Amino acid sequence: MIANVLLIAGLIGTQEPPADRGRPPIVARPKVPLAFNRIYDYPELVEAMRALAAGHPDRVSLRSIGKSVEGRDLWCLTIQNPATGSEASKAAMYVDGNIHGNEVQAAEACLYLAWYLAENHAVNPRVKALVDERVFYIIPTVNPDGRAHWFRAPNTTHSSRSGLSPFDDDRDGQADEDGYDDVDGDGQVTQMRRPDPQGRWKADPDDPRRLIPARPDEDGQYELLGTEGLDNDGDGLINEDPPGGYDMNRNFPADWRPAHQQPGAGPFPLCWPETQAVADFIRSHPNIAGVQAYHNFGGMILRGPGHPDRRPEYPAEDDRVAAEIAAAGERMLPFYRSMVIHRDLYTVHGGFIGWTYEHFGIISFTNELYNGGQLLGEGGRGDLNAGASTDQEARRARDRLTLGADFVPWHPAQHPLYGPIEIGGAIKQSQRIPPPFLLEELCHRNTAFVLHHADQMPRIVWHSVSVDRLGPDTSAVTVAVRNTRLIPSRTAQAARRRLGLPDTLALSGPGLTVLTGGRLLNRYTGELEAADHDPVRLRLESGVGTEPVFVRWIVRGRGDATLTYRSDKGGTLIRTVPIP
Repeated sequence: MIANVLLIAGLIGTQEPPADRGRPPIVARPKVPLAFNRIYDYPELVEAMRALAAGHPDRVSLRSIGKSVEGRDLWCLTIQNPATGSEASKAAMYVDGNIHGNEVQAAEACLYLAWYLAENHAVNPRVKALVDERVFYIIPTVNPDGRAHWFRAPNTTHSSRSGLSPFDDDRDGQADEDGYDDVDGDGQVTQMRRPDPQGRWKADPDDPRRLIPARPDEDGQYELLGTEGLDNDGDGLINEDPPGGYDMNRNFPADWRPAHQQPGAGPFPLCWPETQAVADFIRSHPNIAGVQAYHNFGGMILRGPGHPDRRPEYPAEDDRVAAEIAAAGERMLPFYRSMVIHRDLYTVHGGFIGWTYEHFGIISFTNELYNGGQLLGEGGRGDLNAGASTDQEARRARDRLTLGADFVPWHPAQHPLYGPIEIGGAIKQSQRIPPPFLLEELCHRNTAFVLHHADQMPRIVWHSVSVDRLGPDTSAVTVAVRNTRLIPSRTAQAARRRLGLPDTLALSGPGLTVLTGGRLLNRYTGELEAADHDPVRLRLESGVGTEPVFVRWIVRGRGDATLTYRSDKGGTLIRTVPIP
């Protein structure tokens, strides 16, 4: 019987697929298998990027764009199809993450994007079109030092946000001398409490693991001593000067303010090697037409401005485009909200996506990855308790789903300063970071949003080309181009601030002389806005939107005319038309 079963199984395994064998499989076997139900430390992340580049050398390349304070590489994955044109000739999507070292799943979201594009190019026509027509620059971790420190050192879910350039937080003349300590040696930094009948805290009757304030008319049970740590510098304080202490997402040139106005901004814009490397990369790639930064936490699709004073830098035409893309994101990302930074969150000076939009005119978003709604499965406020009618209900739901794995039970310990204490609380992998079973969903949904954004970058096509004889040796060549996507080839911000080069339309050919040329204002009357200086190469200062842009040249001669459209962000089109 067993032999028959094995024989049948073997026959089934060797049979040709049925009639649909030409279709791609529903679930393709990945060429580079990567797990997205876990977070990777820095060496593992680099290994995964190298494996992806080695497994897909025809589509994926890997290079370092610079070094961190501690000498780690800022690795950039480039995804594109070289057979369909050069990088510079295609609109590019720039994606990065983990500028805050503790926002670790941002790197996994970036890695998933690169992996999904590489693995699905051969089996998904829409992915193939994106990889063939676009370029993706993906930098999974802008802050490799902060990420490495978060993994290897005592930290909470909120610490190791900074880079690791020494910083004197407590202004005592020493830098980074009193950070967090794993007092009980369990590999986690949680909370410390001390039994005290006069204390301000008591155990929650519904959940004894949790402390709640005691009412004024009742005795307390505990004194809450704060995050686990020691007094390493002997000043009577604990954890007051951890490594770093600045914010690289406040260090970009647009609306940069000094530290007394914007904490963490640094002594001057782009003062750290990581932010300088990112800025140099953006400036050297004028084809970047879309920007996505990944952070955590809260479930937000953020766009500028970061401060109300910057609203004049955000023309209504561009904001409508960004709002429409974000609205699509809300439908793809349950429990996420489309938000304007200064209006719906808080004010930010010197932020990255403020700089990429205000100084380059690039439609830019920051996604704050994960919130409680994703865990609890209901819509809500976009915080840890989203969807729950009470905090108690939310805690119970989380506890049932995680089986208590995100909490260290309170247990006794000895502290050199406080004496007998108890230690316990939420682990660093909780709260801001999804449990492993939700990580891949988070990565995929955010990848879908990025690919929608990338698909809405400018895609210019020839709308019409015509040649009309005007005389024995003179012709009118009328050309129209249009954009088939939502984002114009030059945003309103780029056009009015003259950011980057304008689009151009040129006509050339042996035996042809351009007598005049310009923007065609009225196709029926022939009214022409003639070029002042160079009628051969016409400048389209406002770029190309969804409405066709018409130009006309008056030329003398006969032969083939080469029409060339060039745009930083709209790519290059070339077409030949005969002039009889």
